[in-house]
Amino acid sequence: MTQTPYNPPCGGLPAQTALMTGRAVFTEAYAVIPRGVMSDIVTSFLPGWNGTRAWILARPLSGFAETFAQYLMEVAPGGGSESPEPDAQAEGVLFVVDGGPSLELGGRTHALRPGSYAYLPPGAPWRLRNAAAAPARFHWIRKRYQSAPGLGAPDAIVMHDSEIEPAAMPGTNGAWATTRFVAPDDLRHDMHVTIVTMQPGGTIPFEETHVMEHGLFVLEGKAAYRLNRDWVEVEAGDFMWLRAFCPQACYAGGPGRFRYLLYKDVNRHPALAVGGSAR
Repeated sequence: MTQTPYNPPCGGLPAQTALMTGRAVFTEAYAVIPRGVMSDIVTSFLPGWNGTRAWILARPLSGFAETFAQYLMEVAPGGGSESPEPDAQAEGVLFVVDGGPSLELGGRTHALRPGSYAYLPPGAPWRLRNAAAAPARFHWIRKRYQSAPGLGAPDAIVMHDSEIEPAAMPGTNGAWATTRFVAPDDLRHDMHVTIVTMQPGGTIPFEETHVMEHGLFVLEGKAAYRLNRDWVEVEAGDFMWLRAFCPQACYAGGPGRFRYLLYKDVNRHPALAVGGSAR
């Protein structure tokens, strides 16, 4: 397996001599799935995909993720799907961390590479194949699109991390910045998938507490993350889920930068009944 700036290799199986102690934790407010537990035996095989396996990191579930599902996909050479999305109401984001799959979307074929981002509108047909000689690995984030009066569905987007200048948070001198693939004021979008980059010594200096649910996959580096009442250490390859209103903060101690892929639900009224639609 190769290693890219976006994700270390995953899979395999720990040796019988390995200690069982680790950093995995599941609570009522957050979960941490460390890279070391993403072994071969926890993968899933999906209908409509061939030569493919997936680590399902989050899914709608009572007491867990409510708004999204997130997969880390691995497509072998020659693998892929002609009909990948089973839900016509689902929108999606692909973010490539390894290899070079090709994506057919909107009548065009896109050669993807590590750092490529694709937004898949609800109902839009798409295909993905891996014609390369090495496996392709990418995140696939799925959400049931929530329409809003007077707003159409968003357009398809394919771009690369390197094409976007990260926006520094005010007063941080660039120590904390966000790569935004979608304009924050484009209200057609009901989810954002961004990359947060923190330089060594950078901090989220307060306990964010907000309505947005989060999925965070660490792409690079390591940090200490405050989740609810606890400080946890995380590193590249780890996944975190944070429920709505879970307090969160971060300290990036270095030696290199700390980056993570961030999901959050945005731009819609809260439903006024548990499990219901906004009115």
